[in-house]
Amino acid sequence: MLRKLSVINFILLISFGSTLFAQNKIYTTKKINPHPPQIDGIIDDGAWAKVKWENNFTQYQPNEGEAPSQKTSFKILYDDDNIYVAIKAFDTEPDKIERRMTRRDGWEGDKIGIHLDTYFDKRTAFVFVVNAAGVKNDGIMIGDGDDFDDSWDPIWDAKTSIDSEGWNAEMKIPLSQLRFGNKKSQVWGMQVIRDFFRDSEFSIWKFIPQENPGWVSEYGELHGIENIKPKKQIEIAPYLMTSYSNYEKEEGNPFATGSDYTLNAGLDGKIGITNDLILDFTINPDFGQVEADPSEVNLSAFESYFEEKRPFFIEGKNITNFAITPGGSPWSQDNLFYSRRVGRRPHNNPDLSDGEYADVPENTKILGAVKLTGKTQDGWSIGIIESITSREYAEIDFDGGERKKELVEPLSNYFIGRVQKDINKGNTIIGAMFTTSHRKLEEGKFDYLTNNAITGGIDFKQYFKDKKYFIDAKFIASKINGSKEAILEQQLSSRRYFQRPDADYIKVDSNLTSLSGTGGNFSFGKQSNSGFRFAFNVTWRTPGIELNDVGYLRQANSIFQYTWISYRTSKPISIFRTININMNQWSGFDFGGLNLFNGGNINTWVQFTNLWSVSSGYNIEFDGISNTELRGGSSMKEPGGKNLFLSIRSNRTKKLYSSVGLSLNNGNHNSANSKRYWVDITYRPVNNLSVSLEPMYSKRFSELQYVTESEYNDNARYVMGRLDQKTFSLTIRIDYNITPDLTIQFYGSPFVSAGAYSEFKKIIDPHADEYANRFMNYASSEISYDTDGNGTYMIDESGNGDTDYSFDNPDFNFKQFRANMVLRWEYIPGSAIYAVWSQGRTGYDISGAFDYLQDMDALFSVKAHNVFLIKLSHRFRAEKWL
Repeated sequence: MLRKLSVINFILLISFGSTLFAQNKIYTTKKINPHPPQIDGIIDDGAWAKVKWENNFTQYQPNEGEAPSQKTSFKILYDDDNIYVAIKAFDTEPDKIERRMTRRDGWEGDKIGIHLDTYFDKRTAFVFVVNAAGVKNDGIMIGDGDDFDDSWDPIWDAKTSIDSEGWNAEMKIPLSQLRFGNKKSQVWGMQVIRDFFRDSEFSIWKFIPQENPGWVSEYGELHGIENIKPKKQIEIAPYLMTSYSNYEKEEGNPFATGSDYTLNAGLDGKIGITNDLILDFTINPDFGQVEADPSEVNLSAFESYFEEKRPFFIEGKNITNFAITPGGSPWSQDNLFYSRRVGRRPHNNPDLSDGEYADVPENTKILGAVKLTGKTQDGWSIGIIESITSREYAEIDFDGGERKKELVEPLSNYFIGRVQKDINKGNTIIGAMFTTSHRKLEEGKFDYLTNNAITGGIDFKQYFKDKKYFIDAKFIASKINGSKEAILEQQLSSRRYFQRPDADYIKVDSNLTSLSGTGGNFSFGKQSNSGFRFAFNVTWRTPGIELNDVGYLRQANSIFQYTWISYRTSKPISIFRTININMNQWSGFDFGGLNLFNGGNINTWVQFTNLWSVSSGYNIEFDGISNTELRGGSSMKEPGGKNLFLSIRSNRTKKLYSSVGLSLNNGNHNSANSKRYWVDITYRPVNNLSVSLEPMYSKRFSELQYVTESEYNDNARYVMGRLDQKTFSLTIRIDYNITPDLTIQFYGSPFVSAGAYSEFKKIIDPHADEYANRFMNYASSEISYDTDGNGTYMIDESGNGDTDYSFDNPDFNFKQFRANMVLRWEYIPGSAIYAVWSQGRTGYDISGAFDYLQDMDALFSVKAHNVFLIKLSHRFRAEKWL
């Protein structure tokens, strides 16, 4: 995604954009027949003589509006099947050209490319970029440059070469990969770009000042394309996969024999329904080559959010995206579609008796999925996904060899539909989204799950004054249906806590069989890439809203408001290349009118002319109130705090570069404290090898960490404790790129987190003005620890020698190692062979002690679970069969 792009100027290009001078710029191409140029990067074919070289590029950054330090020229030709592009990137020091070899979409090194707005809607562009090593980078520019999707991987060809004048690139872009109208004469928007890597200089053919917010709308134009016809696209890619697993044998368990072997097959495909709409489909997909999720210890009441990594769901995900709240707050993850719901881990785990063993699927199998995406000539963007996941059964061994099956996941269907319409030359955008999920629940099974869920949303965006100002509004609604038990489960969940005794505006109704709610977002502001910018935003979720059958919702019953003010320079000043200063203010409420939190922030990002950068910031959070701290109990006053963060990053154009950072948090009233330090080191000894290390260490304590809820004298007793936690992680990445199409990648990450609890206490007055009056530590005579049993704390509040209530030792030491190595060979465009090795090790105990050397030794003493996988997929151009 955007953060993958190699240099700040390129990030600015694709994520924000700007607008150009009033005078248009036009390039006229010519048709070649019958002999197209050979794509070898040399640019010596006679066909290129039909058109003249075009140049006159302008710096976009750092010296906006000035002539580039190096000249760039290009030519464009076409025939009935392809667009041909030749670009000469002149360089007075060709031995310094940065030829960084990466996998596709690595966005590293010297780059040149072309953007084509073939819809000519002035909002959408297909991007084709190649670096000096011949690595292809591509994607789709969306929303006039507001977003960029580099998950789109079209089939096209590019070759490069270096000579005494600089470096050259030739591209062949099949018309079947583009979307355009069936017209006699085509007029397309066009931009040609160059990223001069060692000076971090970005230049463009059609100049666009940074102060203007538009990007695609301000491209130049490509003329001269006549009498081409939209191309049929029918591609199918069957795959065959075999894997072998090796792990620790468990005596007596017939399902843990120490090794497993699997053979699997499936089919992926792509069909051009029209020239505007593409249907992707997958049958029995396999994602064995996908990198594992990062390790974590989640002590909060909320569900973790993980990024999607499966190719079918990544490609074109922008079209089915309905993020409700912009920015980087926890509310920003809320979305009507969270694709990780499809193919998730089964909901149920069978209850086993002594002597019983179970084989439970790790994930729900996706029987099939289809995805229809595209943009019509009259401005409608369309995205539809339909998927079905299978019933999943756990196989249970009992009575020394008898077998039975138990349902652990019902047959489920997921539907997502998204439309958007551009009006008034893209100055007005309206849209809607609709999702449903249906589970086929068998009688007496999964009473705690909803059987139907519906969500919908509408969005509206209006630009003013050449798109410098905007109003953005979204409204969403949801309804879920299920048994009384299922809806009661939703009312009591951490997203709502309707059972809170001090919330008189919500209540638990155990007779409900449905639940509904609404939410939305409203913002207005000024956008540009330089100068003064601002935004005001308010977002809300009513208590009854629920998105988590298909989407993601962190917390309902919330109103969140923020104001953002920013100033960014567009040209170097003294030793500074770029200066960016931001100020933020925020506050939050619930639907009972309770002011939950208030805070503010000031932060800066500065890049120097030597391409080093520094970012820093200071946050302040005032004392507030938490509705979730007691996990369904009363709301509770909580201390605010202060946070300071600082990071320094070296010049990324060098062979060795790094960043270091720290974050320091201090809670008011000595209630909490945390320190986090990280380093990111990347070394590229040669152009096709990259090694990176990312160690992180954190240490924190919290005076009031939730432990459990018990009952004493018919009253709820909320037990808290002081938590001292230490965490260390190390992420190792090694990328070896033999060619742009033959790569080896290694990922490995050991992770250790240990937490020790002490000074256990009970909450006595959660709303006391004085922090110390909100809780009371257990006296030594009230608490004892059963060291001979299962590690249980026993509480005797009454003092009569009997245990009034108890809780398990919450101390933990969690260790995990995850690694995989992937060899990928794209032997022809769109067809690939994968050879994958992955390993996992996990250890856990209740010692609570952190000792890095001992923990690492213990972690790698755990028997590894190894998986060896080979996958072959082959792409066929099926339209040739018709």
